[in-house]
Amino acid sequence: MKVITVVGARPQFIKSVPVSRALEAASVREFLVHTGQHYDVNMSQIFFDELGIPRPHVNLGVGSSTHGRQTGEMLIRLEEIILKEKPDMVLVYGDTNSTLAAALAAVKLHIPVAHVEAGLRSFNRQMPEEHNRVLTDHCADLFFCPTATAVENLTREGIKKGVYLTGDVMYDAVRIFSEQARDRSTILQRLGLTRGSYLLATVHRPRNTDDPQRLRALVEAFMRLDAPVIFPTHPRTRQRLSLLNLSPGYLAQRDVHLLDPVGYLDMLMLEQNARLILTDSGGIQKEAYFFAVPCITLREETEWVETVNAGWNVLVGADVEKILHFAHTFVPRVTPPPVFGDGRAADKIAAIIRTWDSHNRFSIK
Repeated sequence: MKVITVVGARPQFIKSVPVSRALEAASVREFLVHTGQHYDVNMSQIFFDELGIPRPHVNLGVGSSTHGRQTGEMLIRLEEIILKEKPDMVLVYGDTNSTLAAALAAVKLHIPVAHVEAGLRSFNRQMPEEHNRVLTDHCADLFFCPTATAVENLTREGIKKGVYLTGDVMYDAVRIFSEQARDRSTILQRLGLTRGSYLLATVHRPRNTDDPQRLRALVEAFMRLDAPVIFPTHPRTRQRLSLLNLSPGYLAQRDVHLLDPVGYLDMLMLEQNARLILTDSGGIQKEAYFFAVPCITLREETEWVETVNAGWNVLVGADVEKILHFAHTFVPRVTPPPVFGDGRAADKIAAIIRTWDSHNRFSIK
């Protein structure tokens, strides 16, 4: 059996590692396509290097553009690859433009689509990611759900066939790479940090970066917190900060320390040793939960409602006073329950794909 896997953004590189290993162990041939959606060295190449991810068979090099142009260019090139390689299935991850383009290209050619992280919903229609994930689910044939909530979301939309509760592949990845991070990462020493002595912040979603008032409010809150804030900064975020005259030097004077994007192992070390995490990233919300680090989410909603229901995550948007209140008072009372599976989601996904193929093989005519 041959599967084309499509990745394009930093979180997808990480999620693909345990699944690619499991596919190989299950004797499933994988053809890896990198769309180039994340193309900066610090956002892309570093992950292939440090995680030992096999080099993609193809890098489309699409790069940054408007949503329509970027998705359209990916769709054109992915269609060409699918026609050439004639896979039995196309495997996609998450909710990026790469995800949607690959799903559309495959379904138009009658190639089955498997969606890892199916069923997630933020119910915020202003998020491009929400449209990507909904449309991908309504193109897909196999749905690999990380949580029971994701299964319920699909059921409400009438999607019941081909739905599997596998657990979360990001939990697999954290289990695989946490020990490597402790052995190989030196970021705490380089930055002079100790466990629990700092807060970790990330901001990258357009809702926060493209709205000057929201971005300024978030940074104002960071500057008023009671501990150093370590702030790995997405290139777009750094550009927006400069437009607000919030330079790295000015922020450092107020104990907010901008870093270039860091590698996955360094990020795992920063996450698991922080006193508190402030983020608008879905993936980091989960990683905070895996490490039992309290998380303040800089959004009004989340697709990972389990982290909120368990008492380890709180939604504050860009409200300065709420951020300050919870940063000073938020102490979860219970151990995080195991709602994201047992760390073997990738093995389950590979086994389902291999078995499913024997009954549902399609081909390009």
